[in-house]
Amino acid sequence: MMNSKGLSVRNVRRSGYRKSPGEVIFDVINVTMFTIFMLLCIFPFYYLFINTISNNDLVLKGAVTYYPIGINFSNYIALKEVNDLGNAFIVTVTRTIFGTALMVFASALAGYLVTRKKLWKRSFWYRYLVITMYFNAGLIPWYMNMVMLGLTENYMAYIIPGIVAPFNIILVKTYIESIPGELEESAFIDGASTFTIFRKIIWPLSKPILATIAVFGAVGNWNSFQDSLILMKSSPHLFTLQHRLYFYLVKASDLEALMSGGTGTNVALENTLNSKVVKYTIAMATTIPILLVYPIMQKHFVKGIMLGAIKG
Repeated sequence: MMNSKGLSVRNVRRSGYRKSPGEVIFDVINVTMFTIFMLLCIFPFYYLFINTISNNDLVLKGAVTYYPIGINFSNYIALKEVNDLGNAFIVTVTRTIFGTALMVFASALAGYLVTRKKLWKRSFWYRYLVITMYFNAGLIPWYMNMVMLGLTENYMAYIIPGIVAPFNIILVKTYIESIPGELEESAFIDGASTFTIFRKIIWPLSKPILATIAVFGAVGNWNSFQDSLILMKSSPHLFTLQHRLYFYLVKASDLEALMSGGTGTNVALENTLNSKVVKYTIAMATTIPILLVYPIMQKHFVKGIMLGAIKG
């Protein structure tokens, strides 16, 4: 037997509900504004891409604006002549994988522990964690600290400092607090330890927020170059991809000569490389991989960030 509310909803659907003029105008304005915003976000990447696959002479003249002209991929093929990009890519990928994995695990564990009322001085530790988000010693003390810890010219400088991320811990804590406490209590009554509860109950149920902070961590690790720039001055084999991008954007003429030196004949000679195209190509080559991460994680990202923001 259907209640009156169910009947009313079904009757409205059958009757062919029509939106009022005000609702239609509101929807049109919303769709228009968000469409324009989407295009503004996408166009810079699209503009870079079409310029990297177009005729380089036309790109130099500014003739390529809305669609590619003289399509070719010689610019990307020429990147193989830049020998240190391969090693920088490996360094960046490994730091992204290991750094993100350790950060996610540490954030999940710490976020769970600060929700435990039995944790000694729980309020103190949580406030101590939060206060680090508002106070920063600055660049010079940070560098001196890294020197004293022996993390200069050391690959672990990419991993260890990022393991504890206060903002991500707060997101995880807030999300875990939305999980029914009865699940944890019943497991505790059955004799499960704290770590068992975390591993078998909290971790599986927290996958949306963990996917969210994984995206944050992956993007942060991928785009980071300041630590490489400051800490790895004498270790070129530890330079990250973004560090190389920064270097080549500053000295695009050097990269232009390097890429042009081994491109051979045919299309590559017909499309003479120039510093403008080189900057576009290297920027796209370092941006595309991380852009592929978000669509894969989008479902969990949206759910996690919304549920993680319910409580303060």
